[in-house]
Amino acid sequence: MICLGIESTAHTFGIALMQDKKELSSATDTFTTEQGGMNPPIVAEHHKKVKDALLKKVLEDAKVTLEEIDLVSFSKGPGLAPCLHVGKNLAIELAEKTKAPLIGVNHICAHLEIGRLITNTKDPVFVFVSGANTQIIAHEGGRYRVFGETLSIGLGNALDKFGRIAGLGFPAGPKIEELAQNGKLIELPYVVKGMDVDFAGIITKAEQLLKKGAKIEDLCYSLQETCFAMLAEVTERAVAHCDKKEVILIGGVAANKRFCEMLDSMCKARNCKFHPVPLKYCGDNPVMIAWQGILEYNYNKRQEDLKTLEINPKWRIDELDAGWF
Repeated sequence: MICLGIESTAHTFGIALMQDKKELSSATDTFTTEQGGMNPPIVAEHHKKVKDALLKKVLEDAKVTLEEIDLVSFSKGPGLAPCLHVGKNLAIELAEKTKAPLIGVNHICAHLEIGRLITNTKDPVFVFVSGANTQIIAHEGGRYRVFGETLSIGLGNALDKFGRIAGLGFPAGPKIEELAQNGKLIELPYVVKGMDVDFAGIITKAEQLLKKGAKIEDLCYSLQETCFAMLAEVTERAVAHCDKKEVILIGGVAANKRFCEMLDSMCKARNCKFHPVPLKYCGDNPVMIAWQGILEYNYNKRQEDLKTLEINPKWRIDELDAGWF
């Protein structure tokens, strides 16, 4: 089975082709700015401009024609509504052209399943940390359960918010990681409530300190150390509670080397195996959408009605049946 997957939940638009477990080709284009953050309608316009060129590149690289596609999948949610609509509209267009079944998949679930595939893990605790999402997830009782999450802003968005305040541009994560290498620790709020975390007050405090003249390097270092330690703490509790022996770090923030070091250290202390997902697959990417489409279609042959299909911008991971697990 050849599946064409479309990713368009936020800043990245991408298209990929997978044949069963094999990636045939993929291409992405990411919206960036030197100042400010994401304006969803503007990001959606970026996606509209790049989609046709990406589709052409993917088909040519894989030497596959539209007629050979057996399944089309796309990110149905969660995500930014204007961006999701771009992916949905292209998916419907391609499904009509190819006469292939169309399936809309949960973006977060796709992150988890590509992580399992790439790392060859079976039943881990997932630390999913992206722009809008920060969740500690594990599979229990036939579905994915959220054992801890952010009570306010996701960590990726929190770092981007600080980046806007500090004039670091978007995305801010890589620049914060670079600056942190020359920083020293400043005390910031450490907010863990049971299994949940809260980053809003940390960013507010960092902004206040920045205005008072604190060094940007020290603030970047302190943000990383504080936020990552909070997540390592709740991850450790989830590992103990669920009695798991593996941990996967996935989502855009998984690219941060310091975060990987802290989780790896925690896992070694608990005799648990840590698996960071490779950079290509840890952030938003279309390969995970294609793979999720294959998984779900093989599980129950579900497909969308093209006439009534709607996006689901607030679709939670714990709202869907994950019987294919």
